[in-house]
Amino acid sequence: MTVPARQPAAHTADDRLIVALDVPNALAGEEMADRLGDAVSFYKIGLGMLTGGGLALASELKSRGKRVFLDLKLFDIGATVEAAVRGLAGFGLDFLTVHGDPHVVRAAIRGRGDAPTRILAVTVLTSLDRGDLDDMLIQPGETAEITLERARRALAAGADGVIASPQEAALIRALPEAAGRLIVTPGVRPAGAALGDQKRVATPAAALAAGADHIVVGRPVWAAPDPKAAAEAILAEIA
Repeated sequence: MTVPARQPAAHTADDRLIVALDVPNALAGEEMADRLGDAVSFYKIGLGMLTGGGLALASELKSRGKRVFLDLKLFDIGATVEAAVRGLAGFGLDFLTVHGDPHVVRAAIRGRGDAPTRILAVTVLTSLDRGDLDDMLIQPGETAEITLERARRALAAGADGVIASPQEAALIRALPEAAGRLIVTPGVRPAGAALGDQKRVATPAAALAAGADHIVVGRPVWAAPDPKAAAEAILAEIA
């Protein structure tokens, strides 16, 4: 008997919700996507999954008609970033992250070429606060001010959007350089959820109200007893 090829599903879910598949390997990622079904249309695959079959999972999700955000936060000399992005663009990714340093952003844009992949620049990680920035010898100033300036410079360098905490989304949205660009916010936690390793957080509805185009939610969905119900609760909140 001939098994029919899997046909990509239509995007019926609200793709403002991106579920981070921070699970051990591609098999676990596929199983989670099966459990979430048509409730979720957009997934993030991070660096922690890269050696566990992350690129294979990205291809599998794309074959199912899902959108894929590959969160690698690339940082290196320009030639290396350009080469890496050129290779990754062949996977048909929707979003790809690089660090927001202007030379990195420009290299990523060159590497992307005509591919539809959106290059998103990381500003300041949502797990960091001013004490962490001091340890990194980052210049003095409020975390929000530094995030805003890094976002402005990344967008001026050609980034299609930025990654920033919900607490800075409104400031970034007000930048002239942010017109028509994306703001994607990790560090989103439904009311009452544990913060985990995040320090600058907001609820899903608050993040979108502040100007975010997409919110990224991981543990509160995949670690829930019923992940699909957890995702549907978030979707109901932002609807």
